[in-house]
Amino acid sequence: MEESLRGLILREFPHEEIDIRTYSPGTLAFLGDAVYSLVIRTILVSKGNRQAEKLHNETTFYVRAEQQAAIGIAVYDLLTDEEKKVYRRGRNSNPYHHAKSSSLEEYLQATALETLCGYLYLQDRTERLMELLREGIRKTDRKGKLGPRKLRSEAAEEIGENKDYE
Repeated sequence: MEESLRGLILREFPHEEIDIRTYSPGTLAFLGDAVYSLVIRTILVSKGNRQAEKLHNETTFYVRAEQQAAIGIAVYDLLTDEEKKVYRRGRNSNPYHHAKSSSLEEYLQATALETLCGYLYLQDRTERLMELLREGIRKTDRKGKLGPRKLRSEAAEEIGENKDYE
């Protein structure tokens, strides 16, 4: 089994072991924001080569507080008791500021999702993180740009190019 990105980073850069349960919601959200952004960017880049500006614009739509809040709300009922506790810690945090383009409630819900992402990442629970994000994106992706990419053969089949006519 291949080592996780987190494992590789920590092996290369010496560190002290810290109980992640002691991290503040802000610290978990700080890391979770980067993890969530990396997931979104990876999905968008995997859809094909495009100009960086177009990738940035698409990424911006998905990493804004409104979209993150929607994903968090969509997956909340799927969370374990432990995950709900972490999520609520993020939602109940006291931010010094919030994005002007979102309400305080959206910002807190987005922070909750980021807190959960950071927590799961630090626990090397990547599969669980991906399961939750996949379900949240499936339920909330109004633009439809993050869903599974169809292979050319599947797309051709859908429009009838591979059908045999008698």
